[in-house]
Amino acid sequence: MEQKDIDRIIEMAWEDRTPFEAIKIQFNFSEADVIALMRKKLKRSSFNLWRKRVNSGVSQKHALKRNPDISRFKCSLQKSISLNKISKR
Repeated sequence: MEQKDIDRIIEMAWEDRTPFEAIKIQFNFSEADVIALMRKKLKRSSFNLWRKRVNSGVSQKHALKRNPDISRFKCSLQKSISLNKISKR
């Protein structure tokens, strides 16, 4: 796997609103695979903070915990943000 893909998986894993299912669809990485990758690539303290956040209830990393009205994985402004037409907020 290329470094840019690993970096993107880590970035998606840190995002509270990106569910593990989105990572599975895009990269074919299960939740267990993401956890193993994060454990390998992050410092121990960073990994512990991430796991604590994912399991705290603040994060919506699991589709079953999400509001059922949310059916998309990306922001409607994502294309505009990616092309730098508007600043990231």
